Amino acid sequence: MILRSDEKMDVLVPGGGTMRMHMFRPAIEGRFPGVLLFSEIYQVTNPIRRLAAILAGHGYVVAVPEVYHEFEPAGTVLEYDPVGTDRGNELKYLKPLAGYDADAKAGISALIDHPACDGRVASFGVCLGGHLAYRAALDPRVSAAACFYPTDIHSGSLGLGRADDSLARMADLKAETMFVWGRQDPHVPYAGRMAIRDRLEAVGATYEWHEVNAQHAFLRDEGPRYDPALFFQGLAWTLALYHRAFARN
Repeated sequence: MILRSDEKMDVLVPGGGTMRMHMFRPAIEGRFPGVLLFSEIYQVTNPIRRLAAILAGHGYVVAVPEVYHEFEPAGTVLEYDPVGTDRGNELKYLKPLAGYDADAKAGISALIDHPACDGRVASFGVCLGGHLAYRAALDPRVSAAACFYPTDIHSGSLGLGRADDSLARMADLKAETMFVWGRQDPHVPYAGRMAIRDRLEAVGATYEWHEVNAQHAFLRDEGPRYDPALFFQGLAWTLALYHRAFARN
């Protein structure tokens, strides 16, 4: 499917200024389900853009927000190098948790109001974005969330003060949610994964769980950790998840 990938939306976030969202959608007339895609700590890099384009090519309107819009000028992309990594991790813990949630709320509203969106919305995220995709799914307007190797959920350490309530709020989760983990990922060890799964079971969540033999960031199609076979397997799981969730709506 031919895409439009040149569109940007500048969304006003109450208390947080303006958040730029990069849009990817089919270049044909019609309305499609929306996906709010949250990036890694590096913002909207080329691998994230390619990932968004692949999802859009399957018939979705994909919006990718710049997660650090309060701290960096619009359009800023952090490099996959020590300097970019340090800056991304610094900002991850400088931004208040309420700021992340306000971004998600504003992003969902803007996506629903987009003329190419049919009003149905799911979330997707990798690394930091996996956590944000989960938190976005606490919004009842979100039908499903695909969370790839989400960091900080097990440790409750997202945001300023490193004291998030993501595990506690799992009882509020109504969306169908998918978690995908790499067994060789040092950021979320076995005990951390089990803490998340135990909590999902305790609250009776509707969820899907996959653990694969992979490192952290195995979806990123640059660098030595990329696993193309697992990339496409994960994409197939995601599309099946969205199909089920949207069929119910």
